[in-house]
Amino acid sequence: MKKNKNFTVVLATALVLTGIIVVVIIAGLCMPEHPDIIQGQAETTDYRLSCKVPARVLEFRVQEGDRVRRGDTLVILEAPDIRAKLSQAEAAYAAARAQEEKAQNGTRQEQIQQAYEMWQKALAGKEVAEKTYKRISRLFEQGVISEQKRDEARANYEAMTATEKAARAQYEMACNGARNEDKDAARAQAQRAQGAINEVSSYVDETVLLAMTDGVVTEIFPETGELVGTGAPIMNIACTDDVWFTFNIREDLLPGLKAGTETQVYLPALDKHVTVRITKIKDVGSFAVWKATKALDKFDLKTFEVKTRPLKPSETEGIRSGMSAIIEK
Repeated sequence: MKKNKNFTVVLATALVLTGIIVVVIIAGLCMPEHPDIIQGQAETTDYRLSCKVPARVLEFRVQEGDRVRRGDTLVILEAPDIRAKLSQAEAAYAAARAQEEKAQNGTRQEQIQQAYEMWQKALAGKEVAEKTYKRISRLFEQGVISEQKRDEARANYEAMTATEKAARAQYEMACNGARNEDKDAARAQAQRAQGAINEVSSYVDETVLLAMTDGVVTEIFPETGELVGTGAPIMNIACTDDVWFTFNIREDLLPGLKAGTETQVYLPALDKHVTVRITKIKDVGSFAVWKATKALDKFDLKTFEVKTRPLKPSETEGIRSGMSAIIEK
């Protein structure tokens, strides 16, 4: 009797366990399969705003998180040394221009008149010396005066002739102005001075920093009043017009994903879907290989970087770098 009772208990327990197993199997077969979830992130093109010259931050026109448009004024810097160099360059240019104008315009009329008078004076002296020499030569031929007197008169005539030639050359030079070589040198000097002004002016322009593209200010590095060095970053701008999504996908999940195909990406932060096109699939290297275990007797799986870009610019509104992006398969 006791044996029958034990047998009945064991049989009942076996039936219950069998029923539970059957229910679990049926439930497992009836339950819908969960899709594979591939997670990546949004990325944007960023650029850092910096200054070409050492300067002090005078004023920030934006704050972190502000949206900016191309050409907006972002930062105003103060660089007294550059202003001083600009004044020096402008003074050097003014002096060079004066020299160029002097060379191009030639000698002043007063100087030309003075050179002409000196020439006429030398010409008169030459004529007197010539007449004197001729008269003394006749007297020497008549034996009235000595040979020494004649030689002295001839030497004086030759000296006055040379003086007249020199005076005439000075007058002609005053009339003709500077030589072409001098004019070219003066012009080149003025152009060099203008180039120095342009160079320093470009540095002055760098004290007012403008947005290069539309975007969002993601980070500001210095504080107002802080001194920044040449090339030091001042702020970081994210270009929201250039958005893409990057996924690192195990190769057994790649079927159905190939370059050129379109798919949907879900953004939890914005609770919306974005239509994208796959633009690149790239092996990320051996460091990202999924190693197989001997127990499961599988093969190693590589990881590939998949890059996608939105098809509709209107759907990129509000997307920020680092936001999670989901692909369901």
